[in-house]
Amino acid sequence: MTETDEWVWVVTDIEVDGPHPGANSMRSLASVATTMSGEMFGEFEAVLEPLPDAAPNPRTKAWFDSEPGAWEAATQNAQPITDVMRRYVDWIMTLPRHRAFCAALLSFDGTWIDYYLRRFTTYGLHQGPYEDDKLFTGPALCLRSYTSALTGRPPAELPAPKLPQHWLGDVEHTHKAIDDARGFANLLHFLHREAGAPV
Repeated sequence: MTETDEWVWVVTDIEVDGPHPGANSMRSLASVATTMSGEMFGEFEAVLEPLPDAAPNPRTKAWFDSEPGAWEAATQNAQPITDVMRRYVDWIMTLPRHRAFCAALLSFDGTWIDYYLRRFTTYGLHQGPYEDDKLFTGPALCLRSYTSALTGRPPAELPAPKLPQHWLGDVEHTHKAIDDARGFANLLHFLHREAGAPV
């Protein structure tokens, strides 16, 4: 077992109806729990009800309308936010070994996850040194930055639709949270295998 296999990465994708947590809402959430070498520990997927007093951003909604099936996947059979976030925390707590969050982009997905965790649970994405009850046991990983570091290409040039399909395990990037989380998990595995080799 390698040292990296001691970590379980909660590779996550979200779909939101605007740019601002609170004014807008996270509509769907999906995570895949995996080691870098590819051992899998399950998946989590949920559609959330919109936040009270929030509304979709018109430009974001127009983008959704241009992506067939994306709005329906992000909004159908929505569940109460508190229930979803409680189940999400419970699921993460069942994962073995050291746990860390992973997303592409971390600055976007991570901001939303932290907002929802802190508003609806007692946890956060990154908790301070004086918080003893922590959801994640290590710092989060930005998958876009990791891809940039290994390829030498600027992060702005590396959105998922521009990556070779085999990097994503041939999982189509559909803007449906579970599809995209699975693709990003495959990207993590691919980058780990290719680390130190030209990609």
